[in-house]
Amino acid sequence: QVQVVESGGGLVQAGGSLRLSCTASGNIFGIKAMEWHRQAPGKQRELVAGITSRDRTSYADFVKGRFTITRDGAKNTVHLQMNGLKPEESAVYYCVLFDAGYDFWGQGTHVTVSP
Repeated sequence: QVQVVESGGGLVQAGGSLRLSCTASGNIFGIKAMEWHRQAPGKQRELVAGITSRDRTSYADFVKGRFTITRDGAKNTVHLQMNGLKPEESAVYYCVLFDAGYDFWGQGTHVTVSP
């Protein structure tokens, strides 16, 4: 069993910053990658950023230059630093871990960006 827990969400004004964290625990064999996705009310879930076990990062175009994903491999933790947040980025942010051919999702953390 693998557990994925996100934290760091909250309320922030437009233009502000938040730092999300995601920690994986349990029967982890070897993390291949971790990603952040988000889902706004009434919209489909979308990929925000990802990082591999070799620290290769990728970002959706709409967050490039504003969001940064980092990894602490020793702690099975990833962080998402989000700067310049926009109201339309209010969503539940989910972390997903890819390990041994499976994907494990967290319950999500709410981010609300006020105008």
